[in-house]
Formats: sequence, C-alpha cells, structure tokens
Amino acid sequence: MRIKQFLLCIFAVLLWSVAYSAQYPMSEATETCIDCHSEVTPGIVSDWKASVHAHITPAQALKKDKLSREISSSHIPKKLSKVVVGCAECHTMSPNSHRDTFEHNGFKVHVVVTPKDCAVCHKVEEEQYSKNLMSHAYKNLMANPVYHSLLDSVDGVQTFDGKTLIYAKPDAKTMADSCLYCHGTKVEVKGFKVRETSMGEMKFPVLIGWPNNGVGRINPDGSMGSCASCHTRHRFSIAMARKPATCAECHKGPDVPAYKVYLVSKHGNIYYSEGYKWNFKHVPWVVGKDFKAPTCAVCHVSLIVDENGNVIANRTHQMNDRSPYRIFGLIYAHPHPKSPDTTIIKNKAGLPLPTELTGEPVPKFLIDKKEMKVRRSKMEKVCMACHSTGWVKGQFARFEKSIETTNKMTLAATQILLKAWNEGVAKGLSQGDSIFNEAIEKMWVEQWLFYANSVRFASAMAGADYGAFANGRWYLSKNLQQMLDWLNFQLASKSKK
Repeated sequence: MRIKQFLLCIFAVLLWSVAYSAQYPMSEATETCIDCHSEVTPGIVSDWKASVHAHITPAQALKKDKLSREISSSHIPKKLSKVVVGCAECHTMSPNSHRDTFEHNGFKVHVVVTPKDCAVCHKVEEEQYSKNLMSHAYKNLMANPVYHSLLDSVDGVQTFDGKTLIYAKPDAKTMADSCLYCHGTKVEVKGFKVRETSMGEMKFPVLIGWPNNGVGRINPDGSMGSCASCHTRHRFSIAMARKPATCAECHKGPDVPAYKVYLVSKHGNIYYSEGYKWNFKHVPWVVGKDFKAPTCAVCHVSLIVDENGNVIANRTHQMNDRSPYRIFGLIYAHPHPKSPDTTIIKNKAGLPLPTELTGEPVPKFLIDKKEMKVRRSKMEKVCMACHSTGWVKGQFARFEKSIETTNKMTLAATQILLKAWNEGVAKGLSQGDSIFNEAIEKMWVEQWLFYANSVRFASAMAGADYGAFANGRWYLSKNLQQMLDWLNFQLASKSKK
C-alpha cells in the first residue's frame, strides 16, 4: 500500500513538473530537489510554488520597466538568468564560501541562505541593508559591554542565597530564545552528523545558533543579517513584508512599542478597517490607489509613487534612511549614528554610548544637522502625499518636542541614580558592579527603555494613549517619584546606622 502511494505521489510530481516546466523553466538541479522534497517537506515546496521566484526568470524580470522591477542587479550569471529561482539557485550558491556546505544527493548544498546569496539578484538591497543598524544588531548587542550587561540581567537565571540574589550568566539557548531571537544569533558549524531519514542515512551539518531569522544574524559565510526576517522563506513575499504584522514580530514592546502604537493610531484604524482591499503586491506602490494609509513599509522602506508614476520615495533597505533620530533602545534619543557599527562609539567617559550619561550627544559618531534635514525631508515627502504641509510640520514639531521632554525626564532619573551611586546606597560602574541589577537601576532602565520610548513612538506615529497613560507620560512621572522615594528611604536608613 505504501509503495502504491509513493508511486502515485511520484507520478503526481512528475505531471506537475512537466506542466510547470513548459511555462516556467527550472534548472535540472531544482527539479531534482523538488522530486524528493515534495514528499519530504511539502510545505516548503508549496510555499515556493506560490512565490514570485517560481514564476519568473531573472532575464524576464530585467525586461520590466525600472520602476516595476523587483530585481536590482543589472547582470545575472548566464546559468541563472534563464531559469526560475528555485531550491538549487539559493542553496547551492557559492558553496566554497559557506562553512555549512555539505554533500547531499550529488550536490554541494548549504542550509543557511544569506544576504550574499540574495545579492546575486538583489545587489542594491543587500548593499543598503549592510548600512542598516539591523544588519549589525547581533554585534552591536553582544560586543557592547553595557548592552551585554543589560542582556545578562534580563536572561540570566537568578537564585536566592538567603541574603541576596545571585546572577548567573545566561546560556546560549536562553539568549537565542530571548534577545537574540530578533537581534540574531551567530550560526556556526560544529561538525557533521549522520541521521536516519525517510530516504535512508544522510550526513548533515550540526549548527549552533540555529534556527534563527534575526535581523543581525551572523551567517556561516561571514555575512550579517537575514532577508527572511521580513521576506519569510520560502515565499519571500513582498506583500508580507509590507504588512505591519511582519514588523510586529520584533517591534511590539514595551521596549519597542511601534506595533501597539500603530494599532491605536488613525493610520492603524484605517488599515484594519480597509486594508483587506489594498494591493500589497503591486510594484511600484501607488499611494491612494494600492493603499490608503501608511504601514511601516510605506514610511521606512517602500518605493512609493503617485498615480502618474512620479516617485515620492525610493525603495531603501537602509531602514533609517528617512529617519533623522534614533528614538529607542538607547538612554537618550539622539541623531542617528553615522556607522551601523555602534561598537566603535565612545563617549567622554569611555563608554560605548552615543551620549553621555547626562544626555549630551557624542557628535563625532552621529549624523550632522545637514544629514538630519535630508532624512526628515524624505519622510515629510511621504507624509505630504496625503497631508498638507501645515499638518506635517505640526506633527514633526510635536514629535521633536517629545524628544526634548522625554530626554529631560530621563536626565532627572539619571541624576537620581548618580546620587544613589555617589552616596553609596547603590553600586555602579565606579564600584565595578553592573548598572542593571539593583532596584533603583531597574527603575532607571524602565524610565528610558519603556516609558520614554513609548512617548516618542506615540508622538511619531500619532498613537496618543501610549504617550499618555499606557506606558507614557504618567509612568515617566510616577517612576521618577518612586526612584526618589527609594533614594530618600535608603539615605534615611544609612543615616540611622
């Protein structure tokens, strides 16, 4: 019975392959992959069949007019240009540069498809992404001792010894399941192992840091990032990448509450009321026709045109290309760093931070006012596709005021913390201790990582309640009072001793 079912399955695949290949030419290698994987991993094959990759060759893609192209490389290797982009075209690309390459049914296959592989057809996007903070997310977290200390305080298991809490260093699996899920892991090959499969014994690479689709993943070929963070494999859908739920996977809060703010904004209201009618596949994306309100991609990534084909914003995979300010993840909001590698930044105190603890920016490492103006102008142009100049200018004035006020509230919290350290009721860097493991330090972190961030996102995206009571200004004020009360209590206790 099983043999009969197997033969029927093979027959069905062959029929599909003949019909499909007549319209969409596949390489022999990809045909071989599909013959087996239609049975072994049918979900993957089904996703690929529904993808754009399966229905157009690079040569055909290059014949489209420039604005309609989803391919940015002007030259494609001859052996790839006239076949659809299938399994072999991605998983056998540059095998000698991939440490996870292994012999598999006569092919040299690698498990982890990387931005370098995608760059064969999407060169511009790969170059832009490499300039993006996201591509450096693993390194910027793990190679920065301040941020890494925060990671340790979040992920490390704590035990109570009868007097105090003992912090243990977090293990790799816990970090991969927490902070590094979004920042990315370092995927490394730790040998090879023979496994029993439905096709018999086969040898596979043993990967640590896997699975992971983090935006700053360090790949076995040395590249950084994962295109699948937004364009989920094996569909690689532009429509999926344009929808807010994709960004929500990592930008949901409370440290990065972009999605929650979007949900309660007027833009989110329109999207969730009418978005099912929009065309998320069309390239270029026509404002007022394909969509009626911005999503994350509209503001930060997508090629936007009007109904006459005039370009409003060019496609960019450098996600800060239209953002003058960096408003989350740091103690104070500040101009964007010049380099995506923020580990090179040093403030006057020698800390790898883009501002001093008292808020002053470190201008040597940050974009200047001229570049900030260029980026703001790009974002304003997107806004003015639907709004008047007065509306847009007023919105930006409110946003910049929220940056000013939240930085001041964070400074007040920092001053309270500094006094606690100086008075000896808490231990900071000068005492060789973590700055994230005491009650007042955790309150300080919440001040900027949760509450100030919430206010700024609410202001930037017009989601007012998140700037008021839902992790907003109320909590900024309440937290400050709690920090001061904690400090006064500790100082009073100290004076009685």
